[in-house]
Amino acid sequence: MKKIHITSLGCAKNFVDSEVILGQLQHDGWQVVEQPEEGDVLLVNTCGFIQPAVEEGVDAILELADVKKNAPAMKLVVAGCMVQRYKEKLKEEIPEIDLLVGTEGVEGIHDLLNALVERKETSLLYMPQRFLMDYKIPRTLATPSFRAWMKITEGCNNCCSYCMIPSIRGPLRSRSLDDLHNEAVILGKKGVRELSLIAQDLTAYGCDGDNGQQLVPLLHHLIDNTMIDWIRLLYLYPTGITDELLDLMAENNRIVPYLDIPFQHVSTRLLHRMNRFYSKEMLYSLIDRIRTKLPEVALRTTFLLGFPGEKEGDVEELASFLEEVQLEHVGIFAYSNEEGSSSEFYDGQVPEQEKNNRVEHIHTLQSSISAEIQKKYVGTVQDVLVEGLSRETDLLLEGRTRFQAPDIDGCVLINDGQAQPGDFVQVEVSEAQTYDLVGGIVQSAL
Repeated sequence: MKKIHITSLGCAKNFVDSEVILGQLQHDGWQVVEQPEEGDVLLVNTCGFIQPAVEEGVDAILELADVKKNAPAMKLVVAGCMVQRYKEKLKEEIPEIDLLVGTEGVEGIHDLLNALVERKETSLLYMPQRFLMDYKIPRTLATPSFRAWMKITEGCNNCCSYCMIPSIRGPLRSRSLDDLHNEAVILGKKGVRELSLIAQDLTAYGCDGDNGQQLVPLLHHLIDNTMIDWIRLLYLYPTGITDELLDLMAENNRIVPYLDIPFQHVSTRLLHRMNRFYSKEMLYSLIDRIRTKLPEVALRTTFLLGFPGEKEGDVEELASFLEEVQLEHVGIFAYSNEEGSSSEFYDGQVPEQEKNNRVEHIHTLQSSISAEIQKKYVGTVQDVLVEGLSRETDLLLEGRTRFQAPDIDGCVLINDGQAQPGDFVQVEVSEAQTYDLVGGIVQSAL
């Protein structure tokens, strides 16, 4: 039996690609191994979005190249965004690599790996035409069995000036309603209780077709045709959030009251430099509109600090915005000046140390805001999806409320009661930390 060790880096969308790779290989009889020393093939599915991700990818490749030195028959394969972006450099600088596969090589990669281990002649580089996922392609869930990601589009048409995704992943391509319906039904039958919809921009779903945005019809489809308990929406463009979507969420408690909406900044001047065509005033209006229709909603966003042309006044404008609107979850990142992006040669580049100082300033502010927001849950009883034993100690269980997304937000530390991973329980919150909640089970599996 052929054996593969796979390292998956980057976002949830890339993680789904890794699951599709695993599914095809296992369908072909391959065995997945935890330790790289046990593998016939070592595969790294890379992220190439920003420089820190590239550096992480290079480190992972070099670590596995060291393992390969002690096993001459072992093959090293690199796939994903880094290959799409830096294929020539990877070929030249890391000769230990036996096969490079671009982002569109997810389907059919099993044939390449079979040929590789069977010593058949193969090309070093595989860069096929654009790929769009289909539910018929085998997929092995690498998440816990009770939750999954569902990628509803590929590519992006937004063309933000700092972003390389359109050049890496290509233009927007939406999967059909029927295809997504079939995948969701399959996932539900496998025991998935929480389904997170992901894309570069969920609100763009269907905009490459004749009928315009199709996110609301898709959600109706999922609600009517599956029994999945929680449906979560991740990565929505601010101007694409319609009253129709918010009304549907208000009417259906299976769509959790949680929205991940990357704002990137609040300075109207900088937003327009980013090719994000909305204003600070529009963001205030959007937040008010969302909270009016969904009073319990938890909002997540991200901000880029240090974008070219950013001044101290812009940072303070952002700080004032955060203090006023009190967002539940905020990711704060330093702008990365990416080779090939439109903003690469913008004037007003901010020194790296200054970027980091600004990130730290806003992070400190948001930490205090988050800690204060968390207090509203103390004394309440929350539905919690149990993940299993805590990552901090085996003496506690860990789970998440509707207001906490997997892998990116805080969690609920359960200090009293028993439950199994995948159970829904009710937890009375007794303590609030900066990002996590603490409490005991008051009602077992729902």
